[in-house]
Amino acid sequence: MKEKVAVLYACPNFTANATKFIDVISSQPDVRLAVVSQEFMALLPLHIQQRLAGFRQVSDVFQPDVLTQAALSLQKELGDPLHRIMGAVEALQWAIAVVRERMGIPGMRPETILNFRDKQRMKDLFRRAGIPCARSCKVTTRQQAHEFAASCNYAVVVKPPDGAGSLTTFRVSNPAELDEALQQMPSREVMLEEFILGQEHAFDTFSLEGKPLYHSISCYYPNPLEVMREAWIQWQVVTPFEVDSPQYDDIRALAFRALEVLGMQTGVSHLEWFRRPDGSIAISEVAARPPGAQFMTLAGRAADFDAIQAWARLVIFGEFTVPRRQYAVGAAYLRGQGKGRVKAVSGLDIVEREIGHLITDFKIPSIGQEAKGHYEGEGYIIVRHPDTGIVRQALSRIVSVVRVHVG
Repeated sequence: MKEKVAVLYACPNFTANATKFIDVISSQPDVRLAVVSQEFMALLPLHIQQRLAGFRQVSDVFQPDVLTQAALSLQKELGDPLHRIMGAVEALQWAIAVVRERMGIPGMRPETILNFRDKQRMKDLFRRAGIPCARSCKVTTRQQAHEFAASCNYAVVVKPPDGAGSLTTFRVSNPAELDEALQQMPSREVMLEEFILGQEHAFDTFSLEGKPLYHSISCYYPNPLEVMREAWIQWQVVTPFEVDSPQYDDIRALAFRALEVLGMQTGVSHLEWFRRPDGSIAISEVAARPPGAQFMTLAGRAADFDAIQAWARLVIFGEFTVPRRQYAVGAAYLRGQGKGRVKAVSGLDIVEREIGHLITDFKIPSIGQEAKGHYEGEGYIIVRHPDTGIVRQALSRIVSVVRVHVG
């Protein structure tokens, strides 16, 4: 057995996603895992607490100086140099990269991470490399915003330059909507991007030292911004069985080129892209971290492997066994209809009776939990089958009969 190596995992909170990642990494027999978070260790399940080799609670995990101090303290406590520092939260990637550089820990450096975090910088790199993407502009004044929006006939998306997950992201179609969106931005610096008509997709890649090893493609039904604009829509995501077919050759070439241009090294990346009605492609943006919204589960279920464990082994040890794709998979996100707390969930008995044999994973909204108003909703149901059409039909049936009642 390999000698155990010291690894640090950083996260702001112990969300379900963070807890799952910590659980998987801490269970590796050749890893001594330490954790830095803004929350109490007691909020982690007891079996995970017992596996941790070290823990630090900090005031602000996003501050490089705070994270560096915690990392140095844990390294001293563990008695071994930190082999890797990792995390899955988008906004944390730059601070993690700064700590790597300061402490000489392998992994992507701040200058490379900025290519992923600063969306205007990313688009500039794409344009210089001839990679198709939406027109965009970083602005600091209302006048600049309106000038760019007018050049796009006010069909634009407004978001923070370093945003993620469609948070504080708005599609606007007139000057009044633009002014309203600008008022909700968290900082003076704002990113405006041409609104692209077309089907939105994701392209998730496992890479080792800049070489793509395995990828997964997912289709959004409908696009997340549309889901956010229409409270009644329950989002669906499908990973088709046909990912390796020639119909995706064009995005494969562009996605791998985009990762090369941005400097992706070792890890999992999440790229979002559009297929326009005329068949052409536009790359939206790329994140140098594992995706959320159960996309790692979808990738794993499609090829019967533990995608989170694969990410951990890839980043920590440079190990990756390429899996064989066997299924189409999909997720229906159970979204509360209205504002308030979950009062009831109906239609689950119908789903269980009709398509229960297709279900691999689920999270049913808990009575009393608050509706988030996000496209991911309050829960999900994941299905799989070798036939993509059957997966699509199953998801359509789920969203047509399951209702999350809130009030």
